[in-house]
Amino acid sequence: MSKHMENFNKFLENFNIRHTGRWFITSVIIGVVAGLGATIFFELLQICSSFFLGTVAQYHPPQPAGEAVESALQINNPIRWLLVLIPTLGGLIAGLLVFSLAPETEGHGTDAVVESFHKFRGFIRTRVPFVKAVSSIITIGTGGSAGREGPIAQIGAGFGSFLADRLKLPDSERRALMVSGMAGGIGSIFRSPLGGAIFSVEVLYKRDFEASALIQSLISSIVAYSVFTARFGWGTLFRTPDYVFNNPIELIFYLLLGLVCVAVGILYIRIFYGLRDSFFHKIKIPPHVKPALGGFLLGLIALFVPQVLASGYGYLQQAIDGELAIKYMLLFAAAKIIGT
Repeated sequence: MSKHMENFNKFLENFNIRHTGRWFITSVIIGVVAGLGATIFFELLQICSSFFLGTVAQYHPPQPAGEAVESALQINNPIRWLLVLIPTLGGLIAGLLVFSLAPETEGHGTDAVVESFHKFRGFIRTRVPFVKAVSSIITIGTGGSAGREGPIAQIGAGFGSFLADRLKLPDSERRALMVSGMAGGIGSIFRSPLGGAIFSVEVLYKRDFEASALIQSLISSIVAYSVFTARFGWGTLFRTPDYVFNNPIELIFYLLLGLVCVAVGILYIRIFYGLRDSFFHKIKIPPHVKPALGGFLLGLIALFVPQVLASGYGYLQQAIDGELAIKYMLLFAAAKIIGT
């Protein structure tokens, strides 16, 4: 008993209530801001996508169960040539915006956050969250084959860096707040606060994770999730059936599925960065125009596989519900890898 009391007394001696209170309050603030940012980002993205893809191009992709606020609309005779024109136009606008105002917002976003964490002491320019938000809304809203995780990660991290600068915090705390902002953004827009926090602290390294920022990330992610779902409703992004584990032999198939996912993940990374580095970065045209070229090539794929457009989360829901045949899922996956 005396040993436990001694350890407890040491803990009290080392416990800095002022420091702890500060990071708790800042984590809550970042969570609120990240949740509001995710809410505005999602609202504008829905409006942009509904107008350009739905109203103009007559393409109505399905939505995941957690976002199906309207009656689920399937592809309804899309105007094919507009499926080429609209992503091209969106890429042109986004390219002009990004390379004129904040070139560091180029790409999917997560890699820029990792680079900022390791190379720039967690510093992100104030304009980055706003430029990233607008350019991503335009890109995805006009059919760009991209997800929301990268943009919202950079947007949330930018908010964290901004707050750290205003409070004149040291580099270690700026990094922690940046990670907390990333956790809040991802945890809210994907309705997964625990997943958002864990993703944010582990994506920074290949074989380690940022344990010092885990608690702050959890707080920020939970608060942001609460803000976001207060507007869009509680629950998860995807609806899943109740699975029952009956036979240990099933584990063999999960193992095989995991190995296949590893192989596909490696293939996707190599194609993604291979096309970027060996093709798009070497083309002798202004960088402002390159996203338009990407949008045009994506539109050509969409002529035959329109499911490649935008995020594709609704098709994941259909796959979970058993509404897609294996051959179509494989086709969509291959087209998505190249299109993205």
